[in-house]
Amino acid sequence: MSALLIAIVGAESTGKSTLAQDLTLHLSLATGLRCTVVPEYLREWCDANQRTPRPDEQAWIAAEQSARIEGAALDHDIVICDTSALMTAIYSQYLFNDSSLLAQGLAFHRRCALTLLTALDLPWVADGLQRDGAHVRRPIDTAIRSALLGGGLNWSVVAGSGAARLDAALNAVTPLLKYRRQARPGLFTRLTERQEALPEWRWACENCDVPECEHLSFRR
Repeated sequence: MSALLIAIVGAESTGKSTLAQDLTLHLSLATGLRCTVVPEYLREWCDANQRTPRPDEQAWIAAEQSARIEGAALDHDIVICDTSALMTAIYSQYLFNDSSLLAQGLAFHRRCALTLLTALDLPWVADGLQRDGAHVRRPIDTAIRSALLGGGLNWSVVAGSGAARLDAALNAVTPLLKYRRQARPGLFTRLTERQEALPEWRWACENCDVPECEHLSFRR
């Protein structure tokens, strides 16, 4: 069975890396499956070069991010992607008015079992060369949603802080593990029981993690 790819995307300083690490740890402990996280390559690149990339370097960064994910998928059951080539494409579009990487980024997400979009409900925190400022979070979030919607892709919004944010992500991931190897007793079992007890329809809200509701709200 091929690896389950779970992509986490979102504007800067919305907790993607923390969520990726926490989700990987919890899924590994709860299921016994081989889980790993692929970190954001851009951070490594900026640290090594002590600058942000030029327009002509964006394609290489996107390709390397995807290559590392592909490598991790060869010997793991679940791969949590702490960002994807789509984010490189979104920033290329926003910063350089270059949409050439968008199709490639969307193609990757079509292979993912789930795309998690981190909400803008966490405070912005300065962290490294790759962060531009709180003022870019809203337009980047809008661009991500527009790209996913335009590509006909589903996504789940992950909101809340601390344990609530992780819990929201686990609720979205749990149904995907139904046909994987039997999980260990514990967290995953409890999540599955709670998931099965939920009604099929829930009230829509701005942080709804039902893709159809999120898309309807965005169109409005």
